[in-house]
Amino acid sequence: MTSTAPVEAPGAAHRLTALAEDFLGGPLPVRLRAWDGSESGPADAPVVVLRSRRALRRLLWQPGELGLAQAYVTGELDIEGDLAQGLRTVWAAQRERGLRPPRLGPADRTRALAAAARLGVLGPRPAAPAAQARLRGRLHSRSRDRAAISHHYDLSNDFYGLLLDETMAYSCGYWTSEDPGHGPADAQRAKLELICRKLDLRPGSRLLDIGCGWGSLTLHAAEHHGAVVTAVTLAAEQAAYVRERVAERGLAERVTVVCQDYRDIDGGDYDAVSSVEMGEHVGDAEYPAFAAALHRLVRPRGRVLVQQMSRGAGNPGGGPFIEAYIAPDMHMRPLGETVALLERARLEVRHTESLREHYARTIRAWHRTLEDRWASFVRLTGEETARVWRLYLVGGALAFEEGRMGVDQILSVRPGPGGDSAMPLTPHRWYEGLDRP
Repeated sequence: MTSTAPVEAPGAAHRLTALAEDFLGGPLPVRLRAWDGSESGPADAPVVVLRSRRALRRLLWQPGELGLAQAYVTGELDIEGDLAQGLRTVWAAQRERGLRPPRLGPADRTRALAAAARLGVLGPRPAAPAAQARLRGRLHSRSRDRAAISHHYDLSNDFYGLLLDETMAYSCGYWTSEDPGHGPADAQRAKLELICRKLDLRPGSRLLDIGCGWGSLTLHAAEHHGAVVTAVTLAAEQAAYVRERVAERGLAERVTVVCQDYRDIDGGDYDAVSSVEMGEHVGDAEYPAFAAALHRLVRPRGRVLVQQMSRGAGNPGGGPFIEAYIAPDMHMRPLGETVALLERARLEVRHTESLREHYARTIRAWHRTLEDRWASFVRLTGEETARVWRLYLVGGALAFEEGRMGVDQILSVRPGPGGDSAMPLTPHRWYEGLDRP
């Protein structure tokens, strides 16, 4: 008589792999390791670790990018090893093999729920992580914009002091050298100098810096070009920081720091206006009024420089993760649409320059700093917020590297009577010596 041993039920990873491949219509590009220790998938692929059934419960309630992000920032889901390589593999599979979550019919949903029940995944909706933004009020009202800016920029000056270099510039740098000794601070100083040259700043020039951040451009323009600067920010911690730096450097006669909404800026006749990575926060419907304000605030023949991130026409927002955790309500559009909006406001666009590869390199430098100082970030903000920023920086660098996002400097002028622009015939002087410290 032959005895038959009982057949052991497959582990959670095997069940999940079979279910996912069935729904996606192709093999998973990653290897799964489940909470019960089981593993399934290609042996040489990045390993996605499901530490808890709660990770899958989040995906049932919130399918897609946001559910995955919630599971990652809470530590319920992880990627073993190089997070960037894991994300690169998944996005490559989506792009090259067309893996996309299908539209599930009633029968598919029933089957998925039955599988979830067998795995013990069903349950009440998990609470959103504490780091997720919770904004209220009308989109891009003054109070909501103030809350959105506060969520991101008032995280604390200590946090950004850990993350950024000594310039405290939280925007794309301009990398002029491949030398290993050429670091983030060099790239930021080159960017600041390039902006000042494009704006033709000279001693006594009146500059309006809208969305001044921690004052990197304001301080550089006042200190190195003798400009008289009005620096505007909505973030109270930024305003306090810039005022301290102004006092330390003896620039009080040249710099005024104002904590207010750009819509409330009075006056005009500035020689130059800058807006460095602030336009993304304005909103789609509000951008025409923002562009009109730029025209109103600058004098005839004065220059306006907008440095702004962009996305393809099919993905105009910041994306569910960025909008939920990093920059709520942000809106990006293709470069051409922004140029058109500036032109409709009667600004003449004279020069655009893509810095996409520069941003990939800038963000990778920030990510290295985050990892090198991981324990300090966790002590300062808690592990959940540190994991939010790890995901943000890794994903952001890849988005610029792969061309899913861009960033551009757009230089405009408000023409004078008869169309006079006072612009140079060639821009070569802007770039001379930028590779020197």
